[in-house]
Amino acid sequence: MPFEFQGKHVTVAGLGVSGVPAAKVLHGLGARVTVVNDGADERARAQAAELEALGITVRLGDGDTLPDGTELIVTAPGWKPTKPLFTAAGQAGVPVWGDVELAWRLRRPDSAPWLAVTGTNGKTTTVQMLASILKAAGLRTAAVGNIGVSLLDAVTGDEEYDVLAVELSSYQLHWAPSLRAHSAAVLNLAPDHLDWHGSMEAYAADKGRIYEGNRVACVYNVADKATEDLVREADVEEGCRAIGFTLGSPAPSQLGVVDGILVDRAFVENRHKHAQELAEVSDVNPPAPHNIANALAAAALARAFGVPAAAVRDGLRAFTPDAHRIAHVADVDGVAYVDDSKATNTHATEASLAAYESIVWIAGGLAKGATFDELVAGAAKRLRGAVLIGADRALIREALARHAPEVPVVDLERTDTGAMLQAVQEARRLARPGDTVLLAPACASMDMFTNYNQRGDAFAQAVRELGA
Repeated sequence: MPFEFQGKHVTVAGLGVSGVPAAKVLHGLGARVTVVNDGADERARAQAAELEALGITVRLGDGDTLPDGTELIVTAPGWKPTKPLFTAAGQAGVPVWGDVELAWRLRRPDSAPWLAVTGTNGKTTTVQMLASILKAAGLRTAAVGNIGVSLLDAVTGDEEYDVLAVELSSYQLHWAPSLRAHSAAVLNLAPDHLDWHGSMEAYAADKGRIYEGNRVACVYNVADKATEDLVREADVEEGCRAIGFTLGSPAPSQLGVVDGILVDRAFVENRHKHAQELAEVSDVNPPAPHNIANALAAAALARAFGVPAAAVRDGLRAFTPDAHRIAHVADVDGVAYVDDSKATNTHATEASLAAYESIVWIAGGLAKGATFDELVAGAAKRLRGAVLIGADRALIREALARHAPEVPVVDLERTDTGAMLQAVQEARRLARPGDTVLLAPACASMDMFTNYNQRGDAFAQAVRELGA
């Protein structure tokens, strides 16, 4: 039975990117809306004033108390399940939805199907690649979810879509019990956000929700067995297939790489004997191993939707990655300078380091509880040197001392934003022609910068000053 919003008392938990539009949509559907928010800063007060002008009740500085009479909570994805508000909701039998669940429930019967993507790393790039491929096939589509168009706008707005490319985080999946995608992919699984989920098992289980009820394909990473395990555990519709992607030669029901060609042995007439050429590795921008994996996952979802091979090639060629994702900044004196500031955890940084043969590594920042021994041990043979910045740089320095003691390390004590210029200058001193100076911090940025974008911009500016 569809949820009837008219006259219902709905509490929206959290202002911000998802809370404000959710409150407006629910109010427009005739619900009596109360918004609760932990903070009461200037931005929150401005958002509250905007909503109160519409007749929506807003309670600032009180995100833990369940308003009397609440019949449904719609929460911002980042709010932890352990918050007292949700404990009280559970005791009162009040359901809790996220913005994704709300969007799913508000779809029209003829709404566009969802091709959904999650994973610890690579979600945004893969969804953008997928949207580019779908557009190359002449389909009306948008990249939605954590990026691009708001999911609520996509399902309630006037624009019509044939299919949606949907990025979903583990937070969003936790609060989306009814979601049933056409097809979905889990790109990879590595420890992340464990303070929110409570354990790696709970984190993986929330990621695995993306496969529930899939109709056509569950796409998994052959190199990451945990993703295939999630497929095996999922309750899918009859006829839904498990489709793997691999950087090696693909087996039947897989997409992979043969002699520099991306090939499909899943969505072809006779997958045991035949393969379909989709694109060349050189069509992927940039052609780093983990980005080729992203391209294969995007291609698998597009092929599951019936997209022709030529559109995969054309869509990948048309795709331009976002800033700060393995972005080549410049070559100076025969040394390449690459900005991967978006590599904010060890899993992303491992993939980044694997893309180059000889590296001067700029790393450090806020570790968020991470350890670096496995990362350093795996990359030791590729490291020409390392320049460490940020609050938790000692953790990386100690891992380098244990696993790569021969690698020269520059430890920069200063933590002002100008430290990036000094870091780039030190990296230049360590580098030799043919090397890559790689900003792949393996840490969050907020100790020194507003966000990873500002950190990457500081790196690019410092590189430009080198070549001036």
